[in-house]
Amino acid sequence: MDYLVNILYIVAFSMFIYGLMGLTGPKTAVRGNQIAAVGMAIAVIATLIAIRDTSQWILIALGLIIGVALGVPPAKYTKMTAMPQLVALFNGVGGGTVALIAWAEFLNTSGFSNFEHGEEPTVHIIVGSLFAAIIGSISFWGSLIAFGKLQEILPGRPIGLGRLQQPVNLLLLIVAVGAAVLIGLGASEGGVDPLWMGILLVAAGVLGLMVVLPIGGADMPVVISLLNALTGLSAAAAGLALNNTAMIVAGMIVGASGSILTNLMAKAMNRSIPAIVAGGFGGGGGAVSSGDGEQKQAKATSAADAAIQMAYANQVIVVPGYGMAVAQAQHAVKEMASLLEAKGVEVKYAIHPVAGRMPGHMNVLLAEAEVSYDAMKEMDDVNGEFNRTDVALVIGANDVTNPAAREDAASPIYGMPVLNVDQARSVIVLKRSMNSGFAGIDNPLFYSDHTSMLFGDAKKSVGAVTEELKAL
Repeated sequence: MDYLVNILYIVAFSMFIYGLMGLTGPKTAVRGNQIAAVGMAIAVIATLIAIRDTSQWILIALGLIIGVALGVPPAKYTKMTAMPQLVALFNGVGGGTVALIAWAEFLNTSGFSNFEHGEEPTVHIIVGSLFAAIIGSISFWGSLIAFGKLQEILPGRPIGLGRLQQPVNLLLLIVAVGAAVLIGLGASEGGVDPLWMGILLVAAGVLGLMVVLPIGGADMPVVISLLNALTGLSAAAAGLALNNTAMIVAGMIVGASGSILTNLMAKAMNRSIPAIVAGGFGGGGGAVSSGDGEQKQAKATSAADAAIQMAYANQVIVVPGYGMAVAQAQHAVKEMASLLEAKGVEVKYAIHPVAGRMPGHMNVLLAEAEVSYDAMKEMDDVNGEFNRTDVALVIGANDVTNPAAREDAASPIYGMPVLNVDQARSVIVLKRSMNSGFAGIDNPLFYSDHTSMLFGDAKKSVGAVTEELKAL
């Protein structure tokens, strides 16, 4: 029987890996998800076989039913524009589940000690469970804050304690780790007060809150990726404590891939991960003056003028940002692009790695609108195209198009790779107002001689341009 269980686990995590490989491209992402889901089903079957006491199957089946009932509706009916919130929430549930597993293991083994049954406490159970409890609790509560900021239940600006922030975080970490050490020492001596486990979980949970609250909206894509990595690592630790091969492998895959993605996202913003965790960046404040006393003026345009510019262009590059997501304008953009293509205009989409609120946010929205995957161009592939582009249409993107990142050494985002939108012959920017983006800094692109602003809701603005195109 153990032989069969091991074979099923190997098949399961092989499918996890193969499914993850499919997520490297939008064309294979759906199939990759399906393969990984089948792998998870096989892992559940293997776990049921491994349990000798079939009476526990009822509890497992009940858990599966509740999980499906709670998980399927939001996954099915949540709009693509709200997908970052859903990812943050689901990730938090994973971390919270791992923390509960660690708590249950603690209670089940009388404080990680089975002396009454003649069993010595094992290091892998104690260390694995305590690590899972700390990291899982941090991930759960941190993800809830990320969800609140993304859903705008909480302000997107940094919320912190100023200079006291880091000392308080360090103190909470010391309390959590100290409680874990005391629990481990108590287990080796035959028992430990459950109060210490409660202190550990509370300290780690408050630490999760205090770490994410001071982080502003500009860094939210990196935070989501980092919390995802933490959840994976905590799941691997719990798998080690439970001696569950599937949990160990799946957790390590999620932890490793999340860590790599976090590093890539941080590099895309030219920021270190410690600086992001330190918070205080991305307040989303108002526009900033030029610094030299000059009053800058943006040039407004109309839907008719924008339509004429694009209708007679050879190439148009659409640059989507969070403004497109908020306005749910992706379908309107696709309709407009189809009209342009019917007129012989080549339309491409420039995707910045941190555009939106999570990695791949813009790709997901455009794919929902049935935009061709081949038309979506990553930053490194499309930046050389802007100097050959007649019109660049920027829809709600601020910081990722800011030329100050290349030219102004005093800018907070200096060195951050950006889309070279300013090199296009003409730039049309769709925005509600002149307010700055998540980084809270002004964008000199908006005041350039070859840039014009089309103010209003992005969906309505694109719709108006579309109507003008139809009339041409």
